[in-house]
Amino acid sequence: QVQLVESGGGLVQPGGSLRLSCVASGISFSEGFMYWVRQAPGKDFEWVARIGLHFGGTTYGDFVKGRFTMSRDNAKNTLYLQMDNLQFDDTARYFCATSRSIQYGDFERPPGPGTQVTVSS
Repeated sequence: QVQLVESGGGLVQPGGSLRLSCVASGISFSEGFMYWVRQAPGKDFEWVARIGLHFGGTTYGDFVKGRFTMSRDNAKNTLYLQMDNLQFDDTARYFCATSRSIQYGDFERPPGPGTQVTVSS
């Protein structure tokens, strides 16, 4: 059974930074893809970043514009999302998700609780 547990969210001012973590169990960290996705109130899931687990290549949503960095620690089965220069529109609940599809944005519904990121002055 896949388990994904996110942490690291919080309240931050515009321009601030946060580092999210996602501890994974029940999955192979050597194949497929992993996503960071987010959901704002009343909106659908939006993919933020993706990492290919075999080669480690990363891709980001257009709105990221160089502000976020996704990484992983295979030894710890953990994903990270370093978020810098956070803006009001980044306010959402952030989740990690699995995928076996090469198509961008095609990910499994996140099973974990997510972690809330709130950007406010």
